[in-house]
Amino acid sequence: MADEKNIFIFGASRGLGLGLARTFAERGWQVVASERDKSEDLHAIEGVSIVTADVTEPSTYENLGFDAARFDVILVNAGITGASHQSADKATDDEVAKVMMTNAFGPARAGRALLPALKDGGTLAFMSSLMGSIADSSGGYELYRTSKTAQNMLAKGIAEQSAKERDIEVLSLHPGWVQTDMGGPNAKLTVEESVTGMADVLQSAGGGGYRFVDYKGETIPF
Repeated sequence: MADEKNIFIFGASRGLGLGLARTFAERGWQVVASERDKSEDLHAIEGVSIVTADVTEPSTYENLGFDAARFDVILVNAGITGASHQSADKATDDEVAKVMMTNAFGPARAGRALLPALKDGGTLAFMSSLMGSIADSSGGYELYRTSKTAQNMLAKGIAEQSAKERDIEVLSLHPGWVQTDMGGPNAKLTVEESVTGMADVLQSAGGGGYRFVDYKGETIPF
């Protein structure tokens, strides 16, 4: 079908990625989703094609065999909180490397590698966080905040250097404070509320440029 829409969700085994895979499948999109280890919940969603990939291992996603310019949207969803102390003063080299590779450099490298599979005028999105905003920062959670700020900077660089010539829009997307394993049970939003909003944002995006927005599509200061 000429109007059939396709999305690749990198990191969909649980939480927000899983919720987005389910939402887009329900909306009639053709969904390809990745898992690092087998997710029974992901496999239970009817019509979703599943691949295995790890955002910190380029060999797992560089040869997925996607047709050129196949997807309307590619979302890279990866994130860890990092060491429990969250202190720049206490952080070891290994702790810094792990959070930065998982939250910033790994996603950016994967997004850039997957650009050929994205249609001209499409959308490349990264799961970011309000904590990645320098303007909004109140301090604390130094490892996590720094990694998400770095991800935003790398995403904007991709928009300027790699995506602009093909009118691909690059988004840094804040899901809100959500009741996931990372957000905890006291978070304000359910997974369904967050992914419904993000799906709306992703569906209406595209056409070039860079934006840092929340799940309602509202701009967040960089």
